[in-house]
Amino acid sequence: MSTVEHEPPRLYAAREPIFPRRVRGPFRNLKWAIMAVTLAIYYITPWIRWDRGPGMPDQAVLVDLANRRFFFFWIEIWPHEFYFVAGLLVMAGLGLFLFTSALGRVWCGYACPQTVWTDLFMMVERWVEGDRNARIRLYDQPWDARKVRLRATKWALWLLIGVLTGGAWVFYFADAPTLLHDLVTGNAHLVAYTTIAIMTATTFFFGGFAREQICIYACPWPRIQGAMMDEDTLTVAYREWRGEPRGKIAKGQPTKSDVPPGLKGDCIDCLACVNVCPMGIDIREGQQLECITCALCIDACDDVMAKIGKPRGLIDYMALKDERAEKVGNEGTSLWRHVLRPRTLLYFTLWAGIGVGLLVALFVRSPYDLNVSPVRNPLYVTMSDGSIRNSYELRLRNKQGEQKTFTVGVEGPEGTAVPGLGLTLEGAQDTVSVAADATHGQRVYLTVAPDSPLAAAGQTELTFWIQDAEEGRRASVETVFHGKGRQDGS
Repeated sequence: MSTVEHEPPRLYAAREPIFPRRVRGPFRNLKWAIMAVTLAIYYITPWIRWDRGPGMPDQAVLVDLANRRFFFFWIEIWPHEFYFVAGLLVMAGLGLFLFTSALGRVWCGYACPQTVWTDLFMMVERWVEGDRNARIRLYDQPWDARKVRLRATKWALWLLIGVLTGGAWVFYFADAPTLLHDLVTGNAHLVAYTTIAIMTATTFFFGGFAREQICIYACPWPRIQGAMMDEDTLTVAYREWRGEPRGKIAKGQPTKSDVPPGLKGDCIDCLACVNVCPMGIDIREGQQLECITCALCIDACDDVMAKIGKPRGLIDYMALKDERAEKVGNEGTSLWRHVLRPRTLLYFTLWAGIGVGLLVALFVRSPYDLNVSPVRNPLYVTMSDGSIRNSYELRLRNKQGEQKTFTVGVEGPEGTAVPGLGLTLEGAQDTVSVAADATHGQRVYLTVAPDSPLAAAGQTELTFWIQDAEEGRRASVETVFHGKGRQDGS
């Protein structure tokens, strides 16, 4: 008995070039608009100026790694406020869940950077080499002077886009005009040149040669989206009940969309939906992992339906539940009932709740930060007169754009005064001055008389406070005072 050896399944298929045809329609126009807006935001934002006063960067959006700060117009985020960034990331994740559960992979089809730059690269490719048929002929023909010229021109433009992309990225991390001058004159840091080179190479390769392979193999979202979608999710789908059986239709021949209906479906098997697909799939075969729901097949099919006198919507945004209902002659569910359902409302509530929480935290946060750490070696010092002294390290951060002067004080629980407690600032100062957007360290001493209850107690809770000498605003933090009672086990 002979045995047949089977090859193991391949986890990766070699890329077959895809040559999408240009299409016109509302969804293509929407993609053009989103591409223009997102690219404009990305390339222009580092050059927007914002006056923050002397000694501060004038760039509206800046990730200042050297000083560990993030600037966004009038908002300044410090390292200890990273929860704002974490909150925004959580909102981004919930927003992705929300849009996917309502409209499928709408992010992938319209706003994903891979999609945006791929659209830009394909626009350049179409401008240099022509539309689908011309590009197929050029791909199949042997290399000659014309093919070399067209390919060199296309690759040069792709490379230019890659350089601009990498250049725009590094401008978010330093003052853009200054960095541009340093880059041109060769005085920029090696990190800047390396980052631009990496961004240029990845943009050139991902947008020009990998394209749909990034979406299929590198991106995890196509596999995660299955958990986010259900039969109420609006996604790009083919009305099989109306389109099948497909085939050529004679002029005036009734089809299933006519009254009375004919035997044939509306699909004339023109392959227009396949030819415009940037992923190279046939939407008529049902839901597929590769589909990014860009809806270009809807534009292509609607154009064909208009030419043959059939109603639009053979391929359309629809829920799988509606397709089954229409197949038996029932009407589908209204659009708003698909969008406003418990699952999407839950995602929206969580998303909005986090957003509101971040806004509240942003507007109620103090312009100053105070941190007080007791010096623990030793916990206290007995002075020559028997009084007890504790030392503290006070760190005060001024998050405003001008120098501020503060008075420092201490009080007992719930704002009560502590009899016999004396506060002294190192250097015999009366106030503390902190430069704009700076952190100041200050040694502070608290002293109590030998007969004070604080001297005999083990530890007593106290509250340090600082007050803006000009505006009167306060910030406070709790700490403890250590007395001799700790030696007695109290």
